[in-house]
Amino acid sequence: MLVKICGATAADEVELLASAGADLVGVWHGVPGGRTELSPRQLSDLAAAAHRTGRVRPVLVTFLNDAAALRDVLARARIDWVQLHGYQTPGTVRALKDTGGPTVVKVVHLGPGGAAACPELPLIRSYERAGTDLFLIDATTADGRLGSTARQLDGRAVLDVVDRMSRPFLLAGGITGDSGPGHRAVVEHPLFRGIDVDTAAKDPGSGRIRAERVADVVRGWRTAGGGPEEAA
Repeated sequence: MLVKICGATAADEVELLASAGADLVGVWHGVPGGRTELSPRQLSDLAAAAHRTGRVRPVLVTFLNDAAALRDVLARARIDWVQLHGYQTPGTVRALKDTGGPTVVKVVHLGPGGAAACPELPLIRSYERAGTDLFLIDATTADGRLGSTARQLDGRAVLDVVDRMSRPFLLAGGITGDSGPGHRAVVEHPLFRGIDVDTAAKDPGSGRIRAERVADVVRGWRTAGGGPEEAA
């Protein structure tokens, strides 16, 4: 099972993620107003820090939707995973993958209205045909806020979405160290590959990633969902 921790802003945070057992680190660029937004130079520095660990793989988390701009950012930072966190189209995925591509993680947004209100639901097959490698099921709020909402998803609603998929998925949305048992049916789904965590990995005051909080998440979910899985 993969554990992705999102929103690192410093090399020491990346290093502690490796020590705590995480597999992927989300680094933000092209997220206007994002509280952990990185400049191109900072992005490259954190990606290099991740490579040096020999364990943690950097993942660009972005709202950018121009494939040429995305390819340039990824190449400059030496990152080969991208999480399309906005409402990018299947065409953007196809344009990225046509060049041999990065590994593309497409976020599917699940609001309080459940699967019926999921904007990507009618496009799941199109995203798959375009070359999406993994999906990430994340929560949105009633007012449409995306990412780092700390809103937990209803397991039944998640299953209603992933039952339309043929590609693996990661689960996000208010995940904590002790929320794994409550998602037993999701964890047991054959396409489940891991989790994506932001708020629960960070100190509430400083917003910095803390080793003990990451270890708590890793321990709780690896017990519920199996051991580590190679981040291919």
